[in-house]
Amino acid sequence: MMELDNTSLASGLGLCFRSMNISQNKKIIASPWFSTIFGTVGLSSNLFALCVLISSSRKMHSRSRSSFLVFLCGLVVTDFMGLLVTGSIIISYHFTKFDWMEVDPSCYLCNFLGFSMVFFGQCPLLLGATMAGERFFGINRPFSRSGIMSKHRAWAMVGMVWGFSFFLGLLPLLGLGEYSLQYPSSWCFITLLHDIKNKVFCMIFALLGILSVGLSFIFNTVSVVTLCRVYHDRESAQRRRDSEVEMMVQLVGIMVIATVCWLPLLIFIIQTVLQEPPTGLLPRQIPRKTENLLLIYLRMVTWNQILDPWVYILFRRAVLKRIYPSFNSRQSIVSLYPVFNPSLRRKFTQESVEQ
Repeated sequence: MMELDNTSLASGLGLCFRSMNISQNKKIIASPWFSTIFGTVGLSSNLFALCVLISSSRKMHSRSRSSFLVFLCGLVVTDFMGLLVTGSIIISYHFTKFDWMEVDPSCYLCNFLGFSMVFFGQCPLLLGATMAGERFFGINRPFSRSGIMSKHRAWAMVGMVWGFSFFLGLLPLLGLGEYSLQYPSSWCFITLLHDIKNKVFCMIFALLGILSVGLSFIFNTVSVVTLCRVYHDRESAQRRRDSEVEMMVQLVGIMVIATVCWLPLLIFIIQTVLQEPPTGLLPRQIPRKTENLLLIYLRMVTWNQILDPWVYILFRRAVLKRIYPSFNSRQSIVSLYPVFNPSLRRKFTQESVEQ
């Protein structure tokens, strides 16, 4: 067990060091090859997806599809950079087993790693909710948003998500909560202690993530129901547009992956900070069971960054047409709505012809 007394904390060590349980099976839990293979697969997947996205965006003329590709590109770049930044530090520790107290006594590296975990963790959830909202208004309010969501506006929204996540990650560095070294001493994250500041930040982090997943579920459910209702209409059954279906399939896939990978961790954080801490612990010590579960849920979250790019790679029209040959391009969702003004109809369906 690693014990830190008040004397050691007063001798210049940062707040990221706390009493921690060290397992005898640490070598098995923290296998360097596991982390290396995991990170390599994730980076390769996101890099491949990014190349496919760039190639698709150059051939795309549809405004709605182009803006959606911008959001997907922002998501893939975020996942790629998240794996690259956090993985480089964690894998380095697994191979070198460096002493954090010697290498980073002031906790600069640990705070950076903790900030990166929060930033690159919240970004995909917020981007998923943003994409779901954009598609919701694109399908349910096509005339009010057509011509509004350009590539520049889409990139601006991605930038706003990055900016908000950046600010969220800075909160512990500004005094609301703190980042600390986590079991098995290979990574840093928010601190699941029961003091008011850590509790507030943990609740903000978890509730924001749950809210993002919830909004994605609501927006995507309504959008899918709307598409099903419109597409099954007798008069418009033959005038579907596959790009609308393609985008919704990809969004639902992203939502399902985020839900499965993230909700266990977010719910666990809320349960941990709200329940009474067990007795018999050292100051600033987290129960052994909590440390083990946190590590397991964190690894589940990492799968989100690996699986996200495959949603786009596997659920593109080029792939779907091989599985479902009748998946052919048809007119835009705008054409499924009754329009009394023919000129207005031509205006909003022009991009479909270009595609």
